[in-house]
Amino acid sequence: MGLRNGRRRIAVAVAALLATVAVAATVYRVLAPAEVSTPARAGYPPAASPAPGVVGRLPVAPLIVDGRLRVYAAHRQVYADRPVGGRHRTTPFWSYRRWPAALDGVVASGTTVVTRWSDGRVVALDARTGRVAWRADGPAPVGERAVRRTGAATVWDPRGLFVARAADGREVVLTAGAWVRAVDLTDGRELWQSHTTVTLPPDESACRDAVGTTASGQLIIVDSCGNSTVVEFRDAATGRVGLRWRPAGAGDELVATPVGCGTGRTGCAGLRTAAPGDDAGRGWLLGAGEPAAAPALDRPDAELVDGTAVAVVDGVVVGRSARTGAELWRRADLPQARLVAVQPGRAHLLTGTNDLVTLDPATGAQRSWFVLNAGSDGVGWAPGAAYAAGGFVAVERLRKPVDPTGDDQRYYLTSEPVILAAT
Repeated sequence: MGLRNGRRRIAVAVAALLATVAVAATVYRVLAPAEVSTPARAGYPPAASPAPGVVGRLPVAPLIVDGRLRVYAAHRQVYADRPVGGRHRTTPFWSYRRWPAALDGVVASGTTVVTRWSDGRVVALDARTGRVAWRADGPAPVGERAVRRTGAATVWDPRGLFVARAADGREVVLTAGAWVRAVDLTDGRELWQSHTTVTLPPDESACRDAVGTTASGQLIIVDSCGNSTVVEFRDAATGRVGLRWRPAGAGDELVATPVGCGTGRTGCAGLRTAAPGDDAGRGWLLGAGEPAAAPALDRPDAELVDGTAVAVVDGVVVGRSARTGAELWRRADLPQARLVAVQPGRAHLLTGTNDLVTLDPATGAQRSWFVLNAGSDGVGWAPGAAYAAGGFVAVERLRKPVDPTGDDQRYYLTSEPVILAAT
């Protein structure tokens, strides 16, 4: 009798142990760090050149890559669809997902898509196949950031993630947080990190903010660690500081905003400086030496494209030489115009009735003009974030009156709030 009871207790204990192991294995499979890569199963699509006009509407913000794909951001996933001029979002061409990290930023250069994650991991993907090209570690992003459902902040304005073309032609990926790390875009090989190139305060992120890269291959850092704020220009390929600069007559505190940049504040040709909370700024052109004063960029709404400062002044769209300040052209025939985006060879404006007007920044000549409307949605909306690249323009459409504190259903016009147009 005692022997049978002993065997029964052993059997129960073994069964309980096996059940515990099974549960633990299931939990591990579900919660363990993992990545899932779903590469493309079709050929790389050809580049598209659609006629000017509205292409379609999308539920999420697209990043145009190589003129062939649209890349999107989800909470834990980056994925692409095609064709680039498709009317709606389609089945993913490729997809890459990580767990439990969250996607924090995406940039692209040529056929390489670079993703940054909440744990600091940087993963580069080949846009042609969706396969992982390389992985690297870097500093984790600092602080919280609100990202609405379109993911526009992740793909159109990533924080602390930049690409720069160095003087020797190499392309460099830079990630910034509590420190800075630079890797080669080609293979992810480390080039430098700020821990080893300069003596820093214990918490660099508290007073050093990387804000963009220059067209000449420098990382722009706003350094407020001392008594007076200084703008630092650091060589992207070596990490060496080439210049520490502040405008003459500036106060101790300073805000510096790059202008004339590509997507993600990369390759910036200018800078605007101002006191915190002050719209009265000073514009500067960036080059090999110290920034050169460019009063045509003083206005907070002025944009720099192809050497021209474009702004709406008293209802008139004006183009001025950023270097000399000379007026190049003016357009008084665009009612209630608002400059929403620029890209090489194009300045994009919305009229009061949401017509999208695209001008040549060098001459002010009209490239295209059409109503920015999809289906029966109408034009009774307010523009939100906007993006321009590869001849395309994408604009978030917001419900009027705009309520920045409202949930996404109240904030956006429809379930497909992003309108995409070719110009």
